[in-house]
Amino acid sequence: MAPHFSLDKKRIRILLLEGIHPSAVAAFEKAGYSSVEYIKTALDAEALEKKIRDVHMIGIRSRTQLTAAILGKARKLFSIGCYSIGTNQVDRHAARLLGIPVFNAPFSNTRSVAELVIAECIMLMREVPLKNAAAHRGEWIKSASHSFEVRNKNLGIVGYGHIGSQVSILAEALGMNVYYYDIEKKLSLGKAVPCHSLEELLQVSDMVTLHVPETPLTKKMISDGQIALMKEGALLINASRGSVVDYQALAQALRSGHIAGAAADVFPVEPASNEDPFRSELQEFDNVILTPHIGGSTREAQEQIGYEVTEKLIKYSDDGSTIGAVNFPQISLQPNENKQRFLHIHRNLPGVLKSVNDVFTMKGINIAAEYLQTDPEIGYVIIDTESELSSSILAELKEIPHTVRARMLY
Repeated sequence: MAPHFSLDKKRIRILLLEGIHPSAVAAFEKAGYSSVEYIKTALDAEALEKKIRDVHMIGIRSRTQLTAAILGKARKLFSIGCYSIGTNQVDRHAARLLGIPVFNAPFSNTRSVAELVIAECIMLMREVPLKNAAAHRGEWIKSASHSFEVRNKNLGIVGYGHIGSQVSILAEALGMNVYYYDIEKKLSLGKAVPCHSLEELLQVSDMVTLHVPETPLTKKMISDGQIALMKEGALLINASRGSVVDYQALAQALRSGHIAGAAADVFPVEPASNEDPFRSELQEFDNVILTPHIGGSTREAQEQIGYEVTEKLIKYSDDGSTIGAVNFPQISLQPNENKQRFLHIHRNLPGVLKSVNDVFTMKGINIAAEYLQTDPEIGYVIIDTESELSSSILAELKEIPHTVRARMLY
């Protein structure tokens, strides 16, 4: 027997912004969610605030900023999907305190980014950007003097996570010597050699590629001091976050010739739309590849991201599963069609769980199963009952002190 959901799926409103791949719409509709609004662009703050007031789920990419102020206007929002690897565009802490899990896609575009990085390694080692720019000006630079194979060259990977490890595999297949540095201990793939420090990696590498998140620790982690440690004529590739590299320091190193070439796919300030102008201190250099944040922008990656994030949003909406949430206690559950299921999100304080249980036990209702996970700030509990309670019990659950939100799934 299929479960009866407390809120009909047709009434659950979903807003997808920034041209998310249509695979997301298809996945929602296949799961029975038909109230999906699809917008190809980002919205300005005023329009976003108006739209978000009455939606239950929202999907965004990198341009939409879900600040604490915007989230505070979202009266019905119960989950957020970031159709990207990064989630910096969302105030995750504010979302958590509002009982809103945030989901992303940490795997789907790793191959696309890795392929771009390897392509840039080859082009920079062959001076393709410089010679391409000269050819467009009518100049003919046919020379092998500064052109090298990538085979037997040292590639340094900063950040050996999903993307960094994929770069490692592809690079080794091309005959490169791979070195990597990560603040966490990671298992080496193939013959990759771990470095004990960033400084060690910079000194040994002919090419350095960055694959780290945006954190206070990584802000301008590559600046004058680090660039000075790199080999004369080394290459630098940044496909991680724009704040990771001090581009003014990089520009100076390019002018002096200490760095022979670079590639940047991300920038501290990026245009809000394709119609807005782009400015960077790296634009003056013919030996620099500049791309508009397209590392993961392949049709294959965007299609997979559409499926991956949507699947997580659906599982949370249908079953309460929060596996994959970046800001929330994680529980993985199968649907239970023979019992009712309630979700309760609350501040993690003593006595709240007892109060939740009392709502049921004082009525003589048997709790068939209960799942609880907490973090220092909130608790998330799922209760399965052997009952057929009306939705009026939600009023009692919501009246419990320190409750953030409560839902009856079915």
